[in-house]
Amino acid sequence: MLEQRSSGPRFIPVILAGGSGTRFWPRSRKARAKQVLALDGEQTMIQQTVERLLPLCAAQDIWVLTNDLLAETIAEQLPQLAADHILSEPAARNTAPACALAAFLMARIDPAAVLGVFPSDHVVRNPHRFAEVLRAGIQVAAQPGSIVVLGVTPTHAETGYGYIELGETLPTEQAGPPSAEAALPVRRVRRFTEKPDKALAQQFLEAGNYAWNAGIFLWSVQTLVAAIREHCPEMVPLLEQIAAAWGTPEFERVFAELYPRCENISIDFAVLEPRSRQGESNSRLFCLPGDFGWNDLGSWSALHDYQLNLPSCVDPQTANIVQAHTDVVIDAKGNYVFAPGMAVALVGVENLVVVQTEDALLITTRDRCQDVGKVVKHLAEQGRSELI
Repeated sequence: MLEQRSSGPRFIPVILAGGSGTRFWPRSRKARAKQVLALDGEQTMIQQTVERLLPLCAAQDIWVLTNDLLAETIAEQLPQLAADHILSEPAARNTAPACALAAFLMARIDPAAVLGVFPSDHVVRNPHRFAEVLRAGIQVAAQPGSIVVLGVTPTHAETGYGYIELGETLPTEQAGPPSAEAALPVRRVRRFTEKPDKALAQQFLEAGNYAWNAGIFLWSVQTLVAAIREHCPEMVPLLEQIAAAWGTPEFERVFAELYPRCENISIDFAVLEPRSRQGESNSRLFCLPGDFGWNDLGSWSALHDYQLNLPSCVDPQTANIVQAHTDVVIDAKGNYVFAPGMAVALVGVENLVVVQTEDALLITTRDRCQDVGKVVKHLAEQGRSELI
């Protein structure tokens, strides 16, 4: 893909790829997690993530934070990335230490850059619009002290996402330098709410001034470093020592020794929520619209719904998604079946999820897909490590 980067501050994307994706068992395993699977098309989730970032930055400016089980696979799937930009966290410590580590490393490499934080396992239907929104967000994030989040307009009362309460819409000149992309609406952020119950999610939906938190954040290196110093001071000496060791023979040892001592906390709780308590007018938290066909593919049911809206869907009337060698469908609707190489017959069934691999078979319903992670927990308790 031809890279078409715009002028302005250097943009450094950081892709978070350490999760295990247990809700996509049995296809997803510890060493074959969701982000390295081709759940949607021929490219894997992380390959798609990199592909839509390339119009905004050089491949050599992309960093990936993952774990030892996935690092080799990710390096094979992303040969265009610098090998030493794929870091294996010695311990899972959630998103705050990961984001903070990137900021402290970049403070030594290019302190004037803008950092973007991206999940590795989401899909975007409109990558051109994604690039437009990111370009506008980079301009806003380049302003001193500004933090940008991307918010997706809710379509239903989802309880699996965080929510952003939106405040006033800013005049363009207050958000950053003028440009074609900066014409996008920039809203102030009032507060964040993590995964509400159904009743509260319904209230948010009806209120009309809430957005789903897409987990995509933009900030200058200096802004994020300052935020970590303010809100997570106990992490600072650890991160400073790790960053100081970067590029030396001591890095792996220092990283392994100090990183596990960082607090296990999300960037939402560590930085965004404390910043939002400074008040809508003072926090310099801004939200841009994530109106580019975003989906986090959080379950087999979500994958079913996403694929149903793709042009390649062969049976939109019955809402069946069947990936098999041969399929026969009689009076069946709303089913998702993954059984490559098999002949599959669906007769008189609705809303099933059936996923077959070489060593496992999952059978559930679309409304119970969020519970698939419990299977992995149960197998772990039984000591069945070969299945997880």
